[in-house]
Amino acid sequence: MISFVGAGPGAPDLITLRGMQRLAAADVVVWAASLVPEAVLDHCRDGVEVHDSKSMTLQQVCDVFARHPDDTAIVRLHSGDSTVYSAVAEQVAWCRANDRSFEIVPGVSSVSATAAAAGCELTVPGVSQSVVLTRLAGGTKRSVPDRETIRLFAAAGATMAVFLSVAHVERLADELLAGDSGYDADTPVVIGHRVTQPSEQLLVSTIGGMVDVVRAAGLDATTMFLIGPALDGAGDLCSHVYSDGYSTRFRAATGTEA
Repeated sequence: MISFVGAGPGAPDLITLRGMQRLAAADVVVWAASLVPEAVLDHCRDGVEVHDSKSMTLQQVCDVFARHPDDTAIVRLHSGDSTVYSAVAEQVAWCRANDRSFEIVPGVSSVSATAAAAGCELTVPGVSQSVVLTRLAGGTKRSVPDRETIRLFAAAGATMAVFLSVAHVERLADELLAGDSGYDADTPVVIGHRVTQPSEQLLVSTIGGMVDVVRAAGLDATTMFLIGPALDGAGDLCSHVYSDGYSTRFRAATGTEA
């Protein structure tokens, strides 16, 4: 069995219990050392075969899989959540083409880790009920379809989580305000660098100030941007679920909903 495990944002205790169990039982681990702190490997048993994927190609990773029979416990350890910007799809395709059993074990994303560190909710009633996970079209711009630009998503004014874009922060700021944007220069931004790790930096800014903040901090990799008015906190409208004027299948309304 090949287990594609999301390691979480970096803190060893933010991997899921299932992910930790898969590491503890693993015979072979392929991990992204450039993104996953080595401390996460403390969950492995002694003598496990470890491969660092930071200098490996897809073919070389799959060659490791191929060298071991299907009953070998293999963990492919990805940063964050294994279903977002993980390149897991092509590895799953290899498993299916080669009749290898596999599973995907989700992990805590840097999106939720950054929001939690900043004390934010991303979906505030009446402010934003949608979260867009995206990235700039940078060095691997062929990966980003033309219909999925920052500018197009910004028009909705929803909460946006932007990965893999800190090296192009000036262009990111320009795109966020371009055209019919739902944002303005004062829209809040939370910038999380290696959140939950010892080198964590958590910075609060606005779209208008984010370039200067990023440059002053010297950030050039491993940075999450959270953008949108919801980051300012609750508005006038509270959640219906806990309102005494809102009936649910567990509770009848007892008051007047605000």
